Amino acid sequence: MRSTSKVLISLSCFIAVGLAQQQQQQTPRKGQLDPCQVKGRVVPDETYCDRYWECVGGQPELFDCPNGLVYAGKNRGVTEGCDYPWRGNYCEGKQLANSPISTEHCDWLYGIFGHETSCTRYWTCWNGTSTEQLCIGGLLYSEQAHSCDWPDNVEGCQKHPLCNEDPNGNVPLGKSCNRYWQCQGGYPRLQRCPAQLVFDKRTLRCVSPPTEDCEAPPTPAPIPDEDDDAPQRGQDLDEDDEENVPPPRPLPSRPQNGQPQQSRPSNRPRN
Repeated sequence: MRSTSKVLISLSCFIAVGLAQQQQQQTPRKGQLDPCQVKGRVVPDETYCDRYWECVGGQPELFDCPNGLVYAGKNRGVTEGCDYPWRGNYCEGKQLANSPISTEHCDWLYGIFGHETSCTRYWTCWNGTSTEQLCIGGLLYSEQAHSCDWPDNVEGCQKHPLCNEDPNGNVPLGKSCNRYWQCQGGYPRLQRCPAQLVFDKRTLRCVSPPTEDCEAPPTPAPIPDEDDDAPQRGQDLDEDDEENVPPPRPLPSRPQNGQPQQSRPSNRPRN
């Protein structure tokens, strides 16, 4: 009987301490702005940049940003007011309350991180799920900018893989007949052959067609002089005359990049 009483007393004390800590955590500290006293009903935490206060049911409640994100402001950032920390001075004079939670390829559950073995690839992490991305157009991933940049702006990856064989040579661009990579000191730059020339994948130069892989580019049909070819009033067109001359064929347009849109997770209040 006594042992049961001791257990009940210990359990009661444990619950009381837990409730007291929870109550203390959910009560704004001295100097902390009360979210229920402002129009937006949401305010950043005064100490931690990855936390914020929201007025719920007339009472202030403390919330954590998703792991790896920091509070940027109501209706801002990448999800529910939280953003990547490098996009602004969100943590100036503050500290992080939460430690990183790592998964495969992700230092934090949310973020953009460099590839382990490649300078042209990187990882985007959303709720701990990593997606491999590729820098195109001769760019490399920059840890400082968290995006793709020119190789001469990226430390640690000064030579692009395209220019490994010859740092100042030319490299074919897939099956393209008029575009190619020109390496300049190990940095690739996209180039285009002059009009009526094609890129020869054997000599690695722009030459007159045809080559083994490319035929001569199509020549636009000449537009006749209206004064010479137009029939006079009252004169009928011959059967071999054409009333409309087809316009020149346009050059192929350059491809554009796309970025997948991610879904938004829901935040859970910190207990």
